[in-house]
Amino acid sequence: MGLAGPREYRRLSGPGADPLRRRGPPIPMIPTDRFDYPLPAELVAQTPAARRDGSRLLVVDRGARTVEHRMFDELPGFLRAGDTLFRNNASVLPARLIGRRATGGRVECLLLRRDGAAAGPGELWRCLVRPGRRLAPGTTFNVAGGLLSGTVESIVGDGAVLVRFEAAGGESVIGAANRAGEVPLPPYIERKDASRREEDRERYQTVYADPRRQVAVAAPTAGLHFTPELLGRIQAKRVRTADLTLHVGLGTFRPIAAATIEAHPIHSEFYEIPAETQCALFPPLQGRRIAVGTTTVRAVEDFLSGHGAPLDRDHLADASLFIYPPRSFRGVDALITNFHQPRSTLLCLVAAFLTPGSVDGIGWLADIYAEAVSLRYRFFSYGDSMLIV
Repeated sequence: MGLAGPREYRRLSGPGADPLRRRGPPIPMIPTDRFDYPLPAELVAQTPAARRDGSRLLVVDRGARTVEHRMFDELPGFLRAGDTLFRNNASVLPARLIGRRATGGRVECLLLRRDGAAAGPGELWRCLVRPGRRLAPGTTFNVAGGLLSGTVESIVGDGAVLVRFEAAGGESVIGAANRAGEVPLPPYIERKDASRREEDRERYQTVYADPRRQVAVAAPTAGLHFTPELLGRIQAKRVRTADLTLHVGLGTFRPIAAATIEAHPIHSEFYEIPAETQCALFPPLQGRRIAVGTTTVRAVEDFLSGHGAPLDRDHLADASLFIYPPRSFRGVDALITNFHQPRSTLLCLVAAFLTPGSVDGIGWLADIYAEAVSLRYRFFSYGDSMLIV
């Protein structure tokens, strides 16, 4: 389907309009089905590659408009002295808890984030619970034989509830989750073998994840391909790294249900950018600013949309930025990313990055993905990778 007709033109100026999207004439609204594509089920990676850096790497040169097919351990050959890799160092919390009600009924609880403003005993967490209809406010349940006890306090919308937890012996909820929880894999990865779940604790986590920042319910998957050895080779080329933290949420897996991408209610995610990382975003730049993953792009672009210079303090904020064509980019010169789900907001971001300031990247991305499918690339979280320079 092509772009919609002139009656669907929308205003891109006025209060709250993004100046990076205001240049030139107004553009048509973009049908969501332009971000759909056929994908054979067997190409959805269910397990990681034998070696983290043993995945394939599709390299897109935007200037030359060329595509190369390489391996991820060849990445250092595409980097230059002075480049900076910006990474999301969020650590994945084993946030999937299995509990029992007093009646013996099974409860599945997914920790989303702590409500730090709540008063009272224990810890109050925003969660997803199943079976939702049977877990009304006041319902209690136990996890791991009493390691954690939870009480549903209220329904907060968007399918989430507030649960007040108390842990045995005064342990924190995060501490208890690390002992009793499971890694919350994306819905397209099936797990029936318990031994695989133990492997997931290691492999569904980047090697540079900061254990003090165990805040994510989904991994920043573009970083899963790096190994300590590969990072050593990259450092030997005088390529720097700069870390930030974005609390990856489940909204990243939510497909766009609206008819046009502009109508999609984008989710928000909390992020933190240290002062030293902010400095690496601004001149004098010695090389390119290379984002590892779409979560890193979102944090960087959200920060730069409101700041023209580094701050003298760490920056903490919620990113509710929806990046789609024909957006331009302030702080990212190259991108490492995985292959994303059809009709996803992440696919919109990649299309925008292919041809900043234009909608032409939508069709080009469709061609690239079609080639990746024909060459049997592996898709999604445990799949192969793409470098766009």
